Amino acid sequence: MATDASVTLRSRSWLWAEFAALYIGAPLAIALFLPPERMFAALFALTLVGLVLLWRTGGFDWRSLIGGWDQINWPFAALFTVGVAAVGYAIMRATEPDYIRELTGPRLRFLFLIWLLYPILSALPQELIFRPLFFHRFGSLFPDGRVAILANAAIFSFAHLMYWSIVVAIMTFLGGLFFARAYQQRGFLSAWLLHALAGNALFAVGMGYYFWSGNVVRPF
Repeated sequence: MATDASVTLRSRSWLWAEFAALYIGAPLAIALFLPPERMFAALFALTLVGLVLLWRTGGFDWRSLIGGWDQINWPFAALFTVGVAAVGYAIMRATEPDYIRELTGPRLRFLFLIWLLYPILSALPQELIFRPLFFHRFGSLFPDGRVAILANAAIFSFAHLMYWSIVVAIMTFLGGLFFARAYQQRGFLSAWLLHALAGNALFAVGMGYYFWSGNVVRPF
């Protein structure tokens, strides 16, 4: 008859295996083998897997995904967006100045479409996988809150390995720190909002250059 300790050990071992497969194995396989044009399909597939795992974990308050508007720190969100735009613009000026475009009418219309779609089609599924799923299902693997935030930012950055860019790796790690902290302190909507605003700000200053699958060049 299995003891409680052995059952707990097997449960933790299984959680570590799931964690490694979802947050390390899957991004690595996508980066190494998946054609860049199929990256969004992979993201949606992982989102479905993540939602199933979140449901199977039990005890998650699904209403928290749509509640918590009163917890959002709007002044900080505004300053954060401006800061991200400034950093993104400085990076583009230093690395790809020819890619910075004037805000003409057609470009503004294109950006408006991105600003509408990015929060729903990209930021939302990423946040579901990397915040509620991580902290609710795998949070027990990282009992120290600070370590949990660092681990969350690290795997969030690693998930962007598909772009094969040190700029993307650093930006997503730093972003992951902010998003994870916002999730822990203020809830899902705050994390999702910061992610959406950061992405839209980066696209506005031309950093879509680094986050467009058509620009991906594998180093092998």
